[in-house]
Amino acid sequence: MGRCLLLAFLGAALLSQGASPCRAPVLVELFTSEGCSSCPPADRLLEQLDPQAIVLSEHVDYWNHDGWKDPFSSAESTLRQEGYRRRFNLDSAYTPEMVVDGAAEFSGGLASRAAQEIAKAAGQPKTAVRITRTAAGLRVEADAAAVSAGVYMALADDSGVSQVSAGENQGRQLHHVAIVRSMRKVGSVKPGAAFSQMVKLPESAAAQRIVVFIQELGEGRVRGAAMLPPYTGSH
Repeated sequence: MGRCLLLAFLGAALLSQGASPCRAPVLVELFTSEGCSSCPPADRLLEQLDPQAIVLSEHVDYWNHDGWKDPFSSAESTLRQEGYRRRFNLDSAYTPEMVVDGAAEFSGGLASRAAQEIAKAAGQPKTAVRITRTAAGLRVEADAAAVSAGVYMALADDSGVSQVSAGENQGRQLHHVAIVRSMRKVGSVKPGAAFSQMVKLPESAAAQRIVVFIQELGEGRVRGAAMLPPYTGSH
């Protein structure tokens, strides 16, 4: 695993080298909006980071003015970012904002900072998370955790494209990956106890990425994460 993670870090630091052989169990969240002219470079960075880490693109709704409504935006993403604003004691929320493992936040277009924080986060103790699609839904398992935390599941569209016709990005075609469509708490872990649970999935989940992560309450540190790609029917 150490060699695999090292390759992931190198891939994040040297984005032009392409995908690394494996994905580090580090959660990278990008709070973004199609109404923000500073966001497209961060969206591209998240796509480049995608092979190295578990990424989520969370579109906030407070930019839905000036003639353009981000079709991927939600009040839930805005509320989650507000939780991070309180967690990091920021004066206000902003886009693009990148959050790595709930432990560090920074402007979402900073590639070198992203590589640094991913490497730092992967060096922290992790709780192994395993997720499996079954006929009954999603089986979620996790090794014993060191702290009390929540177990969260995000369903995300693999990718999406918009042709923006108004606002700061008027005339631009924007591409996104791992677009969060829903996120909810599905369980809790207690210190020293393993976790196992079946979670029902909507029909739409077959075409979506599934990301499950363990996070301390109050948008705290992410202790473990796992991802499944959209179901192709080939396995």
